[in-house]
Amino acid sequence: MSFLLAVPSCMPGGLDAQMGMHFGHCDIYTIVEIEDNAIKAVSTLENVPHQQGGCMAPVQHLASHGVKALLAGGMGMRPLMGFQQVGVNVFFAGQYPTVGAAVQAFLEGKLPPFTMDFTCGGGGHH
Repeated sequence: MSFLLAVPSCMPGGLDAQMGMHFGHCDIYTIVEIEDNAIKAVSTLENVPHQQGGCMAPVQHLASHGVKALLAGGMGMRPLMGFQQVGVNVFFAGQYPTVGAAVQAFLEGKLPPFTMDFTCGGGGHH
């Protein structure tokens, strides 16, 4: 069974790109298709303008593209709850410098679920 994993990324995206540390303000998402706990395909998806729907716009955008898991370094409580409502599992990957390193850690089961303890209040305290 395969599923789509999204990682907020700096341009141009892809496994060698740096992670975009705040999911809603990233340049682009790297979309990784995972099958049998391995990377099957890699593509990118542009982010949506933040002002349209606020921090919930990227949540709906990713869910509408079939994303089932997200690796993130920072996000507020509202989008985290939004992801939970649309069935997207969020994992904390803030300590990994590149998309590829974060995806590898995910495949190895090293990433904790993103909980309220990891959320930021929007005041820049990441």
